[in-house]
Amino acid sequence: MIKDNKSNIIIILLAMLLFSCDTNQVYEKNVEIDDFKWNINDTIEFNVSIQDTLSPHNIYFNVRNTSKYPMQNLYVFIHTHSPNGMLLKDTLEFYLADDRGRWTGSGWGDIYDNQFLYKKNVRFPVSGTYTFKYTQGMRTETLRYISDVGLRIEKVSIH
Repeated sequence: MIKDNKSNIIIILLAMLLFSCDTNQVYEKNVEIDDFKWNINDTIEFNVSIQDTLSPHNIYFNVRNTSKYPMQNLYVFIHTHSPNGMLLKDTLEFYLADDRGRWTGSGWGDIYDNQFLYKKNVRFPVSGTYTFKYTQGMRTETLRYISDVGLRIEKVSIH
């Protein structure tokens, strides 16, 4: 029992060390899709506090799918609400598999992770809370075998 506790502590410390090394990360959160079923009416929302309006940022769309996902691509509607009331609507297509049906993401077992660049070198115009809302746009009532979607925002490294 003591050995297991020591192992758990070491794993936690290593995970903290790995995450603390990511100094460019401003925000990252992934949301699990219940039963791997993303209904067309389900909105996934991220509220992000942005204070830095001077630095450029990259914004990423994260997605995790199973090997049972029946399509090559994924359409997503992203609505971004800024603190000053501005609304930006985007329709994006992400390829989860290549033309031969090989999954594009990194994976283990039958789960594959992808992180797609959504916006590059963005300067947020005002500080405050930005809301990002995702809905699936695949023309099917319930999209199956998407297990998680997420948002990552990071400051661009200037060398």
